Amino acid sequence: MKKISVVIPTFNEEANVAPLSKALISMFSRDLPNYDYEIIFIDNYSKDKTRSLLESLCESNKKIKAIFNAKNFGQFNSPYYGLCQTNSDCAVLMYADFQEPVEMIPKFVHEWEQGYKIVCGIKTSSRENGIMYWMRSLYYKAIKKMSNIEQIEHFTGFGLYDKNFINTLKNLDDRTPFLRGIVAELGSDRKDIPYQQAERHAGKTSNNWYSLYDAAMLSFTSYTKIGLRLATILGFIFSAISLLVALSYLILKLMYWDRFPAGMTPILIGVFVMGSIQLFFIGIVGEYILNINTRLMKRPLVIEEKRINF
Repeated sequence: MKKISVVIPTFNEEANVAPLSKALISMFSRDLPNYDYEIIFIDNYSKDKTRSLLESLCESNKKIKAIFNAKNFGQFNSPYYGLCQTNSDCAVLMYADFQEPVEMIPKFVHEWEQGYKIVCGIKTSSRENGIMYWMRSLYYKAIKKMSNIEQIEHFTGFGLYDKNFINTLKNLDDRTPFLRGIVAELGSDRKDIPYQQAERHAGKTSNNWYSLYDAAMLSFTSYTKIGLRLATILGFIFSAISLLVALSYLILKLMYWDRFPAGMTPILIGVFVMGSIQLFFIGIVGEYILNINTRLMKRPLVIEEKRINF
């Protein structure tokens, strides 16, 4: 009998873990009765009652397992680490807020049985804030245009991964794993299935503008070169313009030294324009260096406090 692991990252999801467990158990008994399964929650240092609820769920059902992180290791490391702890024939990654439909899992399994190694859930619409969905769409299209690697639009990581791809993840020595980019870059035999993202079932999302910016910068610095190339190209262009302007001022001053007052305005404009451009690209270069630095430090993805039912 083939075995399926369902990996669910959690952070302050006390209102969702029990209903989601119940929904998954019901789905497996109804739609996938010929498969063994396990449900693995990996908790990223929740501050509410999530951990105590998970302990109760694990005690009542040995198919439910839990990993408690010793601290919050961020939105990327925890799901990736959870996938790497599975040893089943395939693993499904989903989140605890019910925005990804449980009913999609049988569809994923069907495509997997047809030979696909990765099955991705792609949001074609969402009941979240319309402005946020529009901004996400712009971001995905921009990254797709700038990257030399195919990027998957509106893919959050929700999907099914064959054990061979999970082994690839385990063998990657990446301290800042961006799963969506890794799937796009290294995933083969992939099938995309559309779905409508539902509203959050309960609780408050932990995503904010900073976490969204963090995700955008990790994707940008990992899979595009355009930031550094723009810095080089624009630096060359503005250097050439500055040289031409300086030569023009020198020639005009030599020819009309008594009738051509240069004044301070051009100097001030030049200083502020060039200074702002330099600061912008120093920031971009800094993001690339930060990405490199994090990878070189070789820190562990996650430090566990304890695990249950493994």
